[in-house]
Amino acid sequence: MLLNTMLVVLTDLAARLLGNTLFRRHFHLLLSALVVFGPALSLWVSQYSVFAKRTHYLYRMFLRSGWGWTCLFVGSFVFLLSFSIRRSFSLSLRHLSRLGAAGGLWLAFRRLLDLLENATGCCYEPLAAPLEDAAGQSLLLLREGDSKSECLGAGMLWRGYEVSQDVFLLCLCCLLLAEETAVFGPYLSLGGTADAPLRILFLFCVLLLGLWVFLLLCLLAYFPQFPTQLLGGALGCLSWRGLYQGFYRLGPSWYCPGRPGLGLLNTKTGSTGAEEDGEVSRDQ
Repeated sequence: MLLNTMLVVLTDLAARLLGNTLFRRHFHLLLSALVVFGPALSLWVSQYSVFAKRTHYLYRMFLRSGWGWTCLFVGSFVFLLSFSIRRSFSLSLRHLSRLGAAGGLWLAFRRLLDLLENATGCCYEPLAAPLEDAAGQSLLLLREGDSKSECLGAGMLWRGYEVSQDVFLLCLCCLLLAEETAVFGPYLSLGGTADAPLRILFLFCVLLLGLWVFLLLCLLAYFPQFPTQLLGGALGCLSWRGLYQGFYRLGPSWYCPGRPGLGLLNTKTGSTGAEEDGEVSRDQ
């Protein structure tokens, strides 16, 4: 009984925050400021911290499979929420297709970024007996014809034009989580009921959002690469804006799944569904 009460209180508070209009409208600005000014934290953090090593458990366990964790928790939450309201597989799958569209965009950008790095970069092999050039850097021998994966797999160095795919992924996942979970607050305020499994899934989504923000801070503070990370953050924000502020606003159709909550939040009040859905869409 006590645990259930704590679960209800925590999820209600989190739903109120994520469903707040100010939060939804300005979270991307907060994330953008984090990406711009986050590298300045490298002046204060210790390079001997456990988070200064790429082999840390959180990086290996979560960062390398960030999209999978996001799809697992967000997809479960979106499906359970939509199905518990409408009892319609087709509607639930339509809302789930937003993750498919975002995943397709992410994979397409990953491919383009890989092509860009391979086209603009070169592989370097350190000399057996390093010499020092005028700038104090070890001289390197250029190796032609290698791709980035082959170069790094052979234990050599790759230098090219890069966009941080980690920062891109974390920014996109944060904004996607904020958008998809924001509907839970209006749902509860309209009188919707939520049992323990749905609340637990929502809480996991909130915790995952906090973890992505924390890992983003760690990357910016312990591994600052200002130009590449800034470009990665900008690409993540632009992807979110193109999907949630552009494409999904076209409304539900055979090619567009519509905004989060569309067609779901009109069953818990006595007013007309069209008016309620329109109000939620304007708030978001």
